[in-house]
Amino acid sequence: MQGQMDSRQATALRLKLLPAALRILVGLTFLFVASAGLHAQDVHTDPLNLTPEVHEAFQRFYIMDYDGALKGFHKVQSEHPDDPIATDYILYVTLFRELFRLDLLDTTFYANDGFLTGKHTVVEDPAARDQIKSLADKAIGQANVILGKNPNDVNALFARGWARSLEASYMAMVERSFGGGLKLALGAKNDNQHVLDLDPKYIDAKMVVGVYQYVVGALPLAFKLVIGIAGIHGSRSTGMDMLRDSAAHGVITSVESRTCMMLFLRREGKYGEAGDIAHGLAQQYPRDFLFNLEVANLTKDGGHGDEAIAAYEKLLADAKRPGYFPSSHLELAYFGLGDTLRGQKRYAEAAETFRKGAYESTTSPELKRRCLLAAGMAYDLMHDHAKASQQYQATIDAGSDTVQADQARKYMKDAYSGK
Repeated sequence: MQGQMDSRQATALRLKLLPAALRILVGLTFLFVASAGLHAQDVHTDPLNLTPEVHEAFQRFYIMDYDGALKGFHKVQSEHPDDPIATDYILYVTLFRELFRLDLLDTTFYANDGFLTGKHTVVEDPAARDQIKSLADKAIGQANVILGKNPNDVNALFARGWARSLEASYMAMVERSFGGGLKLALGAKNDNQHVLDLDPKYIDAKMVVGVYQYVVGALPLAFKLVIGIAGIHGSRSTGMDMLRDSAAHGVITSVESRTCMMLFLRREGKYGEAGDIAHGLAQQYPRDFLFNLEVANLTKDGGHGDEAIAAYEKLLADAKRPGYFPSSHLELAYFGLGDTLRGQKRYAEAAETFRKGAYESTTSPELKRRCLLAAGMAYDLMHDHAKASQQYQATIDAGSDTVQADQARKYMKDAYSGK
């Protein structure tokens, strides 16, 4: 008995010593992996979300084992061929696998408003596009059949809203169709809001509504006017509150909600809070390449150069362990590391690191140009304009009619000075 008391006291003492942010993240992790009974009692969700098969497939997805996740979800779908949420599972993994292939899950790209107005080249795969749109249509059609019999079926409403939100993400991120994407997102928001109106305990529905509220609330007025949604309103604070709730209590949206919060906080320059979330996700899923990359990125953005370098180097070392990361794009880590090294005035190391990133087999054409341009800038900071010009020419050769090529031509004439 005394030993048990000592153990409990020791545990209590350790918990008191944990920083408040870490305790919150531990709580979020516990809520996400808690038993189906707890979820069934405290929050409402589609019963399929609570099955062991679905839980295991999500675990494969959260370490970026897309093939493993699809295998599990295809089995679920074969057993529930008319269930729209089973189709949504396939759509979800298929979409994110394609976004990762296209380097569109690099949060650095969304950390400011440049992704709204910048020239970001994406080579769309027509086969992947058709598959994603076909799956979205199928899920929406299956949901509509159910809703035709019962317009207030919350599971069907949620499934239809989820499918619409995923297709909207593809339209905005790949096709750069912001107007069409936001209109589709409005339909997704309305579906999920209807779910919450009918059943406030259906917490998963708060994620889509929260994202919509935050994104629309954060859009510049000029951009709203351009895409014709000036009369539609949102609230960043309301959106963030809803995301916090779905992060804490969502059955299948906890991880996604935390990821969205992390991105939004980064956009707001709240690197410490965003970093706490990233650390929590990386601890929960240590084999997820992007969560670990985000830890390093946020450490860099927070101004902790030496710690960021260590985080990037650990990430690259882990990537050398056979099979440790089911999916990875090391060029993203090399670019972040090079940027940090340059910030620490370690220019020679930065130039070499950028060059490594440029020539990874998975490097996209745009990131290759960004790496080559950055390598040239690092050489210029070393006052070696001859080597810098070689990198600038390589940037131009990799895509003459691009933003990076225009910058390279400028720096070939006038060496980059850091200003």
